[in-house]
Amino acid sequence: MFRILVADDEGIMLESISHIIKSNFGSDCEIACVKTGRAVIEQAGSFRPDIAFVDIQMPGLNGIQAIKEVRKFNPSVVFIIITAYDKFSYAQEAVNLGVMEFIMKPVNKKKILDVCVKAMHQVEEARQRLSDDLRIREKLEIVIPMIESGFIYNVLQDDLELSKNGYIEMLDIKSPYGFMVVLEFGDSIEGGTMTNAIGVSVRVNKYYSMVREIVKDYFDCVIGPAMGNRLVLFLSFEHEKVRYEERVEIITRTRNMIHKLESTTDIKCRGGIGSVKPLEGIRDSYKEALKSLRESDSHVVHITDIPVVADYDGEYPLDLENQYLQRGTKADREGALACAGEFFDWMLVHDGNVRSNIEVKILELVMWLERRAFEAGSVRYGFRYRESYLEELKEAADTEALRRWFLNKTREVCENISTSREREYENVVSRVKSYIDENYAKDLSLDDVSRMVDISPYYFSKLFKQEVGENFIEYVTRTRIKNARRLLEDSRYSIKEVCIMSGYSDPNYFSRIFKKYEGMTPSEYRER
Repeated sequence: MFRILVADDEGIMLESISHIIKSNFGSDCEIACVKTGRAVIEQAGSFRPDIAFVDIQMPGLNGIQAIKEVRKFNPSVVFIIITAYDKFSYAQEAVNLGVMEFIMKPVNKKKILDVCVKAMHQVEEARQRLSDDLRIREKLEIVIPMIESGFIYNVLQDDLELSKNGYIEMLDIKSPYGFMVVLEFGDSIEGGTMTNAIGVSVRVNKYYSMVREIVKDYFDCVIGPAMGNRLVLFLSFEHEKVRYEERVEIITRTRNMIHKLESTTDIKCRGGIGSVKPLEGIRDSYKEALKSLRESDSHVVHITDIPVVADYDGEYPLDLENQYLQRGTKADREGALACAGEFFDWMLVHDGNVRSNIEVKILELVMWLERRAFEAGSVRYGFRYRESYLEELKEAADTEALRRWFLNKTREVCENISTSREREYENVVSRVKSYIDENYAKDLSLDDVSRMVDISPYYFSKLFKQEVGENFIEYVTRTRIKNARRLLEDSRYSIKEVCIMSGYSDPNYFSRIFKKYEGMTPSEYRER
């Protein structure tokens, strides 16, 4: 159905155009007729035409003025201008307003029908684009929460490869900074703690879609899944620090959002807000948001409002310290060494005249890094492993010697982590290769072998290809073909027996696979 508006101050012209359209398009069109520019504007609001034939010269507002007003609130109308005057001064303005056609009177039936068909095609294309856009948006409504949940899971698991995993690009996160908000739900707040956390978690899942909509009304943020009675939000932020006025505004908006959540659902809610951090250290903001909830009984509390919040004198490079530990723990040797060098330079500028401060700090950082590596299961750890550290520091001749000690220890920890992982990977793959070599004649599956080494099939498949250079199936096939060649050289075995002894139950399939790898059939190979 197409809604068509015809506007002309001549009654005979209105009747003529209406009759032509009705007699050719019948019930496919609904037609409204008006005689003034003002009526065009009114009908554009109530009738909402898809197509409009508008005469330029009408009483009151002319056609161009009427189109200009309609464009302000209904830009999708396809306009066709009709005029009895050869006034091409109107043409440029008509083009600027996006008018589709400019028809001179007297008009004929063929011209009206041709223009109608063209306009209908344009309307159909616009409707199709809108339909496609809506379909895409519907799909995004399903996909985006999944992507946002993945981002939040990565943050909580301290997986900092957010850009490598594609989350930064997919979620269009442009700023390198952000902060976390944790919403906690319950039946009531008693002593700063939410009651009936387990029971409420069911209701939070029930209201999850509604809660997402409300939160998105107040903040442009990434929303995680409902985890028990908590919801975690990430908010991007332009600057490294939050000014007082900005902090108050964030708290106020969070308070208003929580009031809306409580009035819409039957659940009480609290909010904890962490400080702004670089993306690679955003998990620390999450920890601060949790701390805000634990150490205050307020509805909404910002970490900087808690008196016991950790703070440093002066401009201490906490972010650089965190980057050093994070990169070192991931065996990113070059990244950790770069952070170590930059941190040492900072200490020389701020505490270069007090050597003992530098000694204590680099010892602290190295020991922290070793502890983290141990907790990650990457290196050994013991009481006496560090007995020479203090003596080595005291024997360092100058600050450059201290720098070398700091960098060497950092390099050593990173290499130990990397070597430990590689050794473990090599051990796993070596066990699997030995198992395949001994059992190639059996029915081998990726799932069975993954279970044997206690690694998930997906991760094992990736690890195997990374270490061996080919995937699991290719390695098994190559091993079977290698042994098939050996068996074919022994005339005691028939080709069918060789097929079964090589791990294949179908001789035809065995022949095809053998030819693919050797360039000839098993029979041809035996003859040669």
